[in-house]
Amino acid sequence: MKTTIIGFPRVGSLRELKFASEAYFRQEISAEELQETAKELRKTHWALQQASGIDWIPTNDFSFYDNMLDTAVLLNAVPARYRALELSDLDTYFAMARGYQGKEGDVKAFAMKKWFNTNYHYMVPEIEDTTEIRLAGTKPFAEWKEAQAQGICGKPVLIGPFTFLKLARFTGEKTAEDFADAVAAAYCAYLKELNTLGAAWAQLDEPYLVMDLTKAEIALFRQLYTKILAAKGSVRVLLQTYFGDVRDCYADICALPFDGIGLDFLEGKQSLSLVQTNGFPKDKVLFAGAVNGKNIWRNHYDRTLQLLDQLKPHCGEIVLNTSCSLLHVPYTLRHETKLAEQYKKHFSFAEEKLTELAELAQILDAPVPAETAAYQKNTALFAEDRCCSNAAVQQKVAALTEKDFVRLPAFAEREKVQKESFQLPLLPTTTIGSFPQTKEVRANRAAFRKGEISEEQYVTFNKKQIADCVALQEKIDLDVLVHGEFERNDMVEYFGECLDGYLFTEKAWVQSYGTRCVKPPVVWGDISRAKPMTVDWSVYAQSLTKKPMKGMLTGPVTILNWSFPREDISLQACAYQIALAIREEVLDLEHSGIRMIQVDEAALREKLPLRKSDWKSDYLNWAIPAFRLVHSGVKPDTQIHTHMCYSEFDDIIRDIDDMDADVITFEASRSDLTILDVLKENHFRTEVGPGVYDIHSPRIPTTEEIQNAISKMLERIPVEKLWVNPDCGLKTRGTAETVPSLENMVAAAKACRAALKQ
Repeated sequence: MKTTIIGFPRVGSLRELKFASEAYFRQEISAEELQETAKELRKTHWALQQASGIDWIPTNDFSFYDNMLDTAVLLNAVPARYRALELSDLDTYFAMARGYQGKEGDVKAFAMKKWFNTNYHYMVPEIEDTTEIRLAGTKPFAEWKEAQAQGICGKPVLIGPFTFLKLARFTGEKTAEDFADAVAAAYCAYLKELNTLGAAWAQLDEPYLVMDLTKAEIALFRQLYTKILAAKGSVRVLLQTYFGDVRDCYADICALPFDGIGLDFLEGKQSLSLVQTNGFPKDKVLFAGAVNGKNIWRNHYDRTLQLLDQLKPHCGEIVLNTSCSLLHVPYTLRHETKLAEQYKKHFSFAEEKLTELAELAQILDAPVPAETAAYQKNTALFAEDRCCSNAAVQQKVAALTEKDFVRLPAFAEREKVQKESFQLPLLPTTTIGSFPQTKEVRANRAAFRKGEISEEQYVTFNKKQIADCVALQEKIDLDVLVHGEFERNDMVEYFGECLDGYLFTEKAWVQSYGTRCVKPPVVWGDISRAKPMTVDWSVYAQSLTKKPMKGMLTGPVTILNWSFPREDISLQACAYQIALAIREEVLDLEHSGIRMIQVDEAALREKLPLRKSDWKSDYLNWAIPAFRLVHSGVKPDTQIHTHMCYSEFDDIIRDIDDMDADVITFEASRSDLTILDVLKENHFRTEVGPGVYDIHSPRIPTTEEIQNAISKMLERIPVEKLWVNPDCGLKTRGTAETVPSLENMVAAAKACRAALKQ
């Protein structure tokens, strides 16, 4: 059986792309040096796949920042404000990704949103009415030729036209339908060039097909591909889907002259039944997504073989594939020197998944698959008891009752109590939590981990950082302060390290967006809290100021969604275990005098099923209660905050209100404050702080710019419910841009307060 993958991690096994890109941003290396690093990474990744025996190796899955952004540039969808900068092609690309503020001008970055149900963020292309969509770039062709020079006939990968149009933002009067013909023509030109080069396969990624589709959307899909496939020539076109099933358009896909169709048989709840019930065209190749591209557990070979046995009667040729791009898992287990073999043998990162594909292919080609050594070794692994249960934790979850999920008194009464208690000004200013983590902060944490400094030295250093951070916030005159989170490497990994039941890696980094990588912990067993996790830091910070100090926690749903979860218990059970642990921390903070506690649920939207019919039953019916469980035991005058970032909240805004927090902060700056209308339309009761500036860009917002944003907010949000804050934590920013940005934010809030008094 042949094998392929949808895509491979591009950052490198030790984040080489991240460090090279950031060095380029700091003007420490040239564009040529950055390009050379990228070329070496591609060469390494292709060689690794080739050595593993992958038959169809993807090309053009590499990106300096994001594949949606790459596609926009390829199709000439570069807005006028970026062209006007007259920068190099590479710097124009990065201006779209990060914003630009310099001698050539001042522009904001593209909006950024979550990529379907993952923790990866994509850049939202902007298409103006005057945009001339055409094939304008050469990246896919140049990288295919690079691979060819390496002896590889690559499978070029590109975001498909339907997904591109559905995820793009149209800034004028025109819609996706108005650009359909031009987009189809551009993809025809793309296939024509691949024919000239001699490519055998072309993979077009259409994950949007797993969403709920209307008849008009299906018609648009057919319109696009009827034209595109007529121009495919000798190139075989693979329609690749992932993150779900294509129940709304399976017949339409099968009827079009694709040469291959990629289906996800792991997240696609109906993928198998679609094939079994409707059959599969014998003239097409089924690319069966059976190796998990989103989780790090070993593939269960017996289950995969059973799946393929069920598919074979209905299909001709089957190619074994990953369920999605391996972008969403760490690169390799090779660098995990501290993880015991008893754990490591259960895991499979991107590199190991290549081996799994090769082993599965060999097993499937064997006369008696069950007699192969690889099959038997895998079967023995899954027969082992991982010894991960905690009866006490399971009993706590089982004992939960309805009252454990309800906070009293009701919100309206609490709001009055808290306003009287805190006596904050109108438009209170605060930050989301973290402050810039300098190289000294990171070095202190690394030295402590390595045993190079004592715990006393580590704590003393961090207390000095906290004291400086509190003093800075008081100087800036913020109303509600934070301690800066200098003890934390990551908002999830830190808590994972403090909870029993988690495992941690050294270098298992996964790209979140651009150069930002995260290292998700692994849920190995039942979760519990052994001791307080944040209390000492928050109490110390509060002792330095008379202003309110927020205790900073990560919520149970986000901890779960940003971890690699177990596959042997339900997500609900795991979420409730984590919620009980965070609840204990909340109550300890309150008991220690911390009267504002922020429980971030940045990833609430992330695992929301892509199909609306599954939202409640599969997710919201336990995700929202898990958050309520965390804070239902606090007093009326303890104010519970939460934060959410970079997702679309419009359609679950009432569920978010039902979380029953007292204050919620949203990302809003990159999405042009579009959430404001939704809040107003739904009579959102929770006090709210839509982000007034974008921290993911290095540019410094002006006071006037922030004041205008606040004014727009006040048109839709009652002044007594509006908070003023950045749109996310400041950890990844430098002090040089953080301080003036916050100073401008506070100045803008004060100016708006003054205007309100007139």
